[in-house]
Amino acid sequence: MKFQMKENGFETIVEYGTLQISGNEEYGYRPYQLMVGSIAVCGGGVLRKVLEKQRMTVSDMTIDADVERNPDEANKITKIHLHYNINGEGLKEAKVEKAVELARKNCPMAQTIIGAVELTESFSII
Repeated sequence: MKFQMKENGFETIVEYGTLQISGNEEYGYRPYQLMVGSIAVCGGGVLRKVLEKQRMTVSDMTIDADVERNPDEANKITKIHLHYNINGEGLKEAKVEKAVELARKNCPMAQTIIGAVELTESFSII
């Protein structure tokens, strides 16, 4: 990836289009939003695949991401809690719980931050 400096941040062109990144959300996505979004969506995507391989149908999923940052340490992300709201058929609580654990182990973004950011997860079956 190549990032080009602009007046109010940076941009990169990827297959899907141009991504604007800035410390000021008036001009683009903030870096921490991209990081949290990557972790949430990676986890949700892997979770969906795991559930479907276990013959549970996912018709809808939303992910709530709660983020804690430490202003005394460059505002770094210290904790991310992901709550999966899952709607579908054949969803059994014990199997979904195991699937969430398996998804975390197979999500490259989650594995990248383990040890640096506290990552917790929960779910609701709707």
